Order: sequence, then structure tokens, then C-alpha cells
Amino acid sequence: MSNFRIRTCTVGMVGTNCYLVYREDLKKAVIVDPGDNGAHILNKCREYGIIPEAIVLTHGHFDHILAVEEIRRAFQEITVYAAEKEAKLLGDPRLNMTGSYGTGFSLSPDRLVKDGDVLELAGFKWQVIETPGHTAGSMCLWIEEEDVLISGDTLFAESLGRTDFPTGSSADIIRSIKERLFVLPEDTMVYPGHGEPTTIRHEKAHNPVAFYNR
Repeated sequence: MSNFRIRTCTVGMVGTNCYLVYREDLKKAVIVDPGDNGAHILNKCREYGIIPEAIVLTHGHFDHILAVEEIRRAFQEITVYAAEKEAKLLGDPRLNMTGSYGTGFSLSPDRLVKDGDVLELAGFKWQVIETPGHTAGSMCLWIEEEDVLISGDTLFAESLGRTDFPTGSSADIIRSIKERLFVLPEDTMVYPGHGEPTTIRHEKAHNPVAFYNR
């Protein structure tokens, strides 16, 4: 039986999926997209007996980053990862929209990554896949050994991310999904930033992007 665990904490005003990813036998964890309610996320870490060693951000919108600093204060050794191409958005309250939903702030990741980088975290290898469209610096994380993709707000179950926010592009998100994600193994489980999990096979058959030919 696999030691892989992925737990979902749905947080914030728009129901963002924050993921706790860890190996049952190791107890080191990665927190993906801590979008709000840091106390709840920290309580879940204690409940599962896990120690986060990293925060990974799929992109920089307010609903995916609001609890980062609270978790940083609780685990001072934690490292925050984000895409190199998302650094400008993370650093600008207007672009990351924190200024529109409370006190605006900028966020500085500890480590910037790029397409093709492989992060060795919590006992797994996480491959960075750049998927511009929802934002210019959006990325997905592929854990190949577990057939898992964390897709942020790029790919949803039978849907896709909005492109009407700063740095968004409808042409780019369609290209990202078709050329970067639909080429992954069809049994890959997809854990999106909002909503229920899906699979690459299901999305190739039912997602509207699959039928877009331009």
C-alpha cells in the first residue's frame, strides 16, 4: 500500500483547495496554496502529525496565498516556492488582488523555480510544469511516481481557470492545457485549486478545451 497522502483543506471566501501532501511513514509535508484560515491549516497539520517543510504556490492570487505568512511564523524553517515568472504578481498587491480583499500585501518567495525543475520535497519528486494562462506565472506540480497532478487554477473538473484577471490569457491557458497537461498519462489524478478531483482521461473526453481547435 502506498504511503502517499494528500489531504484537502477547503479555505477562504471562494473555497480554495489547500493541499497537505506527505508520506505516512515520513511525516514531512508540503502545503500547496494556503489560501486563507492559517489556524485551520495548522490544526490539520497537528491532527495528521505532520511537519511542513515547504509551501508551494501554483500562482499568486489572493485566495491561494493569504495564509502563507501565518504558516511561515509557525514553522520558521519552512521554504516558500513559486514560479520565477510569478514573482512580479506576488510582489504587487494590485496584481495579486490582496488589495481588493482586505489589507494588500506583497509576498516574497524563498525560492523561485522554472519549467522542468524537479523539487525533492517530503520524500517525493515534484516536477514543475509551467502553465501560463490563468496568470502569466501559473504552474502545475506533477508527482509522476504517484500519478498525481496538482493543477492550481489552470485545469478544473470539466472546466478551466478564469483569464480576465491581471496577466491572464485565454489563448495561453488553452495551449497550456492541451500541450502541457493533456500529454500526461491518462490515469493521472488531477487535484485542482477549486472543486473536485478528476483525471486527465476524463478531461480529455469532457473538458471544453478538448474540443477547441483553433
